[in-house]
Amino acid sequence: MSAPSTNANANRPAAISGAAGQSRRHDSAHKHVTGQAPYVDDIPEPPGTLHVFIAQSKVAHAAIRGLDVSAVRAAPGVIAVLTAQDVPGVNDVSPVAGDDPLFASDVIEYWGQSLFAVAAETQEQARAAAALVVLDLEERPAIITIDEAMEAQSLLQAPYVMVRGDAESAIAAAPQHLDGRIYIGGQEHFYLEGQAALAIPGEDEDVTVISSTQHPSEIQHKVAGVLGISNHAVTIEVRRMGGGFGGKESQGNLPACAAALAAKVTGRPAKVVYDRDDDMMITGKRHDFRIDYRVGFDDEGRILGIEFDQALRCGMSFDLSEPIADRAMFHADNCYFLPDVTITSYRCKTHTQSNTAFRGFGGPQGMVAMERVIDHIASSLGKDPLDIRKVNLYDHKDEIGARNITPFHMEVEDCIIQDIVDELAASSDYRKRRQNIAQWNATSPVIKLGIALTPVKFGISFTNTFLNQAGALVHVYNDGSIGLNHGGTEMGQGLFTKVAQVVAREFQVDLSRVKITATTTGKVPNTSATAASSGSDLNGMAAADAARKIRRRMSEFLAGRYQTELSQIQFLPGRIRVGEEEITFEDAVWQAYTARVPLSATGFYATPKIHWDKAQARGRPFLYYAYGAAVTEAAIDTLTGENRLLRVDILHDVGKSLNPDIDLGQIEGGYVQGAGWLTTEELVWNADGQLTTHAPSTYKIPACSDRAQDMRIEIFQRGENVEDTIYKSKAVGEPPLMLGISAFMAISDAIAAAGGAYPALDTPATPERVLFAVERLRTGSDGQ
Repeated sequence: MSAPSTNANANRPAAISGAAGQSRRHDSAHKHVTGQAPYVDDIPEPPGTLHVFIAQSKVAHAAIRGLDVSAVRAAPGVIAVLTAQDVPGVNDVSPVAGDDPLFASDVIEYWGQSLFAVAAETQEQARAAAALVVLDLEERPAIITIDEAMEAQSLLQAPYVMVRGDAESAIAAAPQHLDGRIYIGGQEHFYLEGQAALAIPGEDEDVTVISSTQHPSEIQHKVAGVLGISNHAVTIEVRRMGGGFGGKESQGNLPACAAALAAKVTGRPAKVVYDRDDDMMITGKRHDFRIDYRVGFDDEGRILGIEFDQALRCGMSFDLSEPIADRAMFHADNCYFLPDVTITSYRCKTHTQSNTAFRGFGGPQGMVAMERVIDHIASSLGKDPLDIRKVNLYDHKDEIGARNITPFHMEVEDCIIQDIVDELAASSDYRKRRQNIAQWNATSPVIKLGIALTPVKFGISFTNTFLNQAGALVHVYNDGSIGLNHGGTEMGQGLFTKVAQVVAREFQVDLSRVKITATTTGKVPNTSATAASSGSDLNGMAAADAARKIRRRMSEFLAGRYQTELSQIQFLPGRIRVGEEEITFEDAVWQAYTARVPLSATGFYATPKIHWDKAQARGRPFLYYAYGAAVTEAAIDTLTGENRLLRVDILHDVGKSLNPDIDLGQIEGGYVQGAGWLTTEELVWNADGQLTTHAPSTYKIPACSDRAQDMRIEIFQRGENVEDTIYKSKAVGEPPLMLGISAFMAISDAIAAAGGAYPALDTPATPERVLFAVERLRTGSDGQ
């Protein structure tokens, strides 16, 4: 046996470039900004591709007595018209409950519901033909709002209750009491790329669907169900999405199934691409809530007992409303210990779009109400809200006593929010600025300023335990290059980059050696959605598992070939130490290949420790918590209600960051999206159930000018996950959105300065709502 090559000793790298823990740009960043990143609608269409238009209902609630599509079928360019009767399998595209038909058959339950699909040579022909349908409908009364649903007791299921202790008695015995109500608006996802799917028929029953989806496996299952075939006949592929935010977790099922059905019926490729108006009319949103609270507290503002009634508009079907409503309950405490607490959830059925997942998944709504309670208590006691927040925080992880049990009986073992709040309050100069703002407001009759510091504690894991699993596939090719595939999807958040960095770190090679490939059900099966902020946690660990299997095989082979102990094999940057010698990574790979060592492996990860007893409303649904805090300073014009964010300071915990630059981007983007939800983004339905804000002309997402000119964002440098996550990192997808709550509370603080009392401000804090709130405080009237 020849001695190991010594080539690795010359010009050997001191460190690898781009591995996990280092800042690197998003792998497609240059393509995003130059328009070179291909999305579903950019893929060259196969010859004969049909364009499919989804025909929608123009009423909110009606019985279907007749649907005549004969004129539609006869229209120019039309190849097929698909109705519920044309579905060979199950007419359902719901993620869970089986209550969301691909095409309405007997009853219409919201304005915008899918009635049938037209497959034509062009999109224009399909749309024009759809207008020729003859409908015979028996209109029925529609329930649109939460208030209407609660009045009618229109619920998807019985109220769900979470209890610890005796809240009613604790409130009654408390020296101070308050009650209130807040309406929290919904939010449109407004991903830049709309819902899209391209279906290509194959041999026998096979069909391939290229879909803009966060959940390829669910698309696979729903397409198979609609077509009446097995999952193995359906392949779903997604390289990237132009944004998702939860809106492509289940809402992509309908376009994918419609495209696949058209492809199989006609034998031709078929494509569904929603335009913006259709997208907003068909798809579900973030759930809006009505939350009532009753709280008892002492003279220091310490909460002694609290009751929440959370009512949310689910829409016409379940979709993901049950776990979303559960998570709103899980986060009703935010960062605060509630000694005696009762939370009751009402899942309202309405004749509107079936609301769905959105970044935070119910958690933000629960937190907004809790922060409202804190501010309300502070106002009633004449104290700084920060002091009320600090006195109610969970016990620090290093000083755990009796104040670390959540309302669902989980122990909070990793609380570091005190460290973050104290550091941020100091670095932002919060106390001095609050004094300066008070002085300004005393002399400024029109422009009022406000400031708020709000914390975030967000649980990481799917609350449905079985979803906490992931798979990966890693190939090491005989030239030392590496192919990577896993079940996560890329929607701009940088997941593919981070997981590739994990593989680079495991093999101690430069990131450039790792090839990122499109997510496909043909390579990694039975995947969970890229959601719940778990993408890096799950897929990073699965990819590391696959890489470690290959690395161990290589190590065992090298130890045997060079007659040394396994402990003497060490992977170093770009090379491998074998005893006292070193060989290049490429040389080691070639030797292993020629010795017939398998250089491909699957990896798997299942989140440990988590469990949840739904019936008892207790357990450990989360592996750990991510923490953060934000200070926002805002100004309002009391004559018009116009408002502006002036300065934002953020300190956020990501554990040991996998990629600080990408994490900072997620933190900033999350804050802006959260602030937009609570300030400018307003969804309006008219009395007939029609969504009237269904385009950029009527629905305002934050523009660059809405971003505070002064934003100071930092990663908490002392962060480290106490759990065994991938390199001790923490999730960063959803938690930063809730930092935006500080923007809403800062505006509320400014309104209070205009009237001297606590404003009952609902979200979003549009100029109209701000103006009405000012008028209420100044005149004692309703203000509208």
